[in-house]
Amino acid sequence: MPKFLVQRWHGMHIVWALVLIFILTVALAWYQWLLGLFGLALGGVVAAYAIFAEKAFRKDLNDYVLTLTHRIKNVGNEVIGQLPFGIILFNEEKEIQWHNAFISTVVGKQSIVGEPLAAYFPGLQQSFKDKDSALEVTVGSKVYELLLRSNERFLYVSDITDRWTLKKKYDEEKLALGIVMMDNLEEVAQGMDEQQRALMLSKVTGEINEWALKYGLLLRRLSSDRYMIITNQIVLKSLEQSRFDLLDEVREITIEQKLPMTLSIGFASGADNVIELGHLMQGSLDIALGRGGDQAVVKIGQRQSFYGGKSNAVEKRTRVRARVISHALRDLIKDSDHVIIMGHKMPDMDSIGAAIGVMKAAQLYGKEAYIVLEGINPAIQRMMDMLKEDEKLTKRFIAPDQALGLIGKRSLAVVVDTHRATMVAEPRLLQGTDRIVIVDHHRRSEEFIDEAVLVYMEPYASSTCELVTELLQYIHERVVLDVREATALLAGITVDTKSFAFRTGSRTFEAASFLRRNGADSVLIQRLLKEDLEEYIRKAEIIRNAETYRNCIAIAATDAGKQVPQLLIAQSADTLLNMTGIKASFVVGMRPDGNVGISARSLGHINVQIVMERLGGGGHFTNAAAQMQGTVAEATAKLKQVLQDLEKEEGLFE
Repeated sequence: MPKFLVQRWHGMHIVWALVLIFILTVALAWYQWLLGLFGLALGGVVAAYAIFAEKAFRKDLNDYVLTLTHRIKNVGNEVIGQLPFGIILFNEEKEIQWHNAFISTVVGKQSIVGEPLAAYFPGLQQSFKDKDSALEVTVGSKVYELLLRSNERFLYVSDITDRWTLKKKYDEEKLALGIVMMDNLEEVAQGMDEQQRALMLSKVTGEINEWALKYGLLLRRLSSDRYMIITNQIVLKSLEQSRFDLLDEVREITIEQKLPMTLSIGFASGADNVIELGHLMQGSLDIALGRGGDQAVVKIGQRQSFYGGKSNAVEKRTRVRARVISHALRDLIKDSDHVIIMGHKMPDMDSIGAAIGVMKAAQLYGKEAYIVLEGINPAIQRMMDMLKEDEKLTKRFIAPDQALGLIGKRSLAVVVDTHRATMVAEPRLLQGTDRIVIVDHHRRSEEFIDEAVLVYMEPYASSTCELVTELLQYIHERVVLDVREATALLAGITVDTKSFAFRTGSRTFEAASFLRRNGADSVLIQRLLKEDLEEYIRKAEIIRNAETYRNCIAIAATDAGKQVPQLLIAQSADTLLNMTGIKASFVVGMRPDGNVGISARSLGHINVQIVMERLGGGGHFTNAAAQMQGTVAEATAKLKQVLQDLEKEEGLFE
């Protein structure tokens, strides 16, 4: 026991002795005063001893505390120096003022006091904007976690290499499921005898098996045209790095066929359970097919990636799907109170024509139908002037605010010529009902209206008007269109096919033939498509600024400060595509709304959709667009950079 504690024990007894002596002294003084004086003297001696003992206790206690504080300080310094994590103190100028020994092992230097913190941890610069933040950095072969406390101006540095390695291994070994489908087997095999069909399937099957063996994939055949794949994320990453070369290899070995065989691949990983993973895998395949096939779609967590898409969509030669969709749409119309139809913002003739066709389908079953029109732009001005001649038809066009007052749970919302919620005329309408139908001819993008109960997307089609015209032929036994309705539908087809020059198939001409039989006026359409002389001159000024890239791509940018409508940008891209040697054209211009618009066109050798998707847009294989913030010069520079990246990654110009 420490000496000062023994002294304190004795001191307590002395106090009790003083109390006892005082009591005895009072008692003795009552009987004999001499004894009282003796007791008083004895008490004084004991009190003096108690005071001396208390002083000695306090001195020993103070010496003990000082010794203990010194020992604790030494131990603390030793502990801080040997902590398994680093501590850095820095000043307001972000310069290091002190650090422990752990930091020396991290940076490989004995001391970095006085040096800027950013020199060793540059990623912290952005983190200083937050009071407290965490950041992972790699230094050499080690991974460290940085915990910043800006108010106290110190930094914790922890070695998380083992934890990070374990997490990486866990992520790499996560299950990945895939499905490979021959997306145009029936079209390719049409007209072949059994021997030719078997030989072709043998070639394709052999190529798929070799590909699976090369990457270590577990391959199981589901049907004559589908294969199931089981692997993990690290192998899936290797497949992504190869950009799914199987797509090109299968297309090459069947190139001698009238139509080359193409594959669609859907992969998914990162889900919590196998059932969810299976749904994501099927969803990825559906997206690949919805974008026209001949491509792979990979879904990992929230990331969705697209690979391939180098060939145009093949026209389907069966109308079964059109008949099934028309019957499903008919049932939805019958079961709804009324129908609200809307296209995309800044509508074109295809969007308006398709909306009129759907409205006609609703009227055939006695349902009230309305078309949501946000505003009339120059692209549809002449068409709207034609439609205004019919008062009944004009009343069916309503503003978004009116539509919001009509929408209800039993309303049917039909979206035409787009499948992206952010591009529809009024996105809030989609939240007012659970009955949503999509009819579109664009390739499916990452953004999609998932709540739709019926989706009719066929990227092989020339236009949405073509799809709606086919639906009309099956939706009712007797369909009779008036001249304006038929003309509007045919105008949409004419505009999107550039007067039947691009993306036309046998189904396109069959739809046009049906509309002509119903009174569509082709002469009136030519009047609707006439160009204004002033606009033609402005278009010529844009084309004058065109430059060639890789000798086959035309890029034109409008003059700085000049605003041009989106229609003029699109028309300029169409005109540039007619130039000798040009396979694709891009026109960049500042729109009246302050955004930079880009229109892209192609003859089919280059997929302009994937170019526009890199810039935040989308569209069709040969017809796409995008819009962005910034200047025309910045947008043009980004476009050229995307073209360079795609040339390196996917051989865009091959």
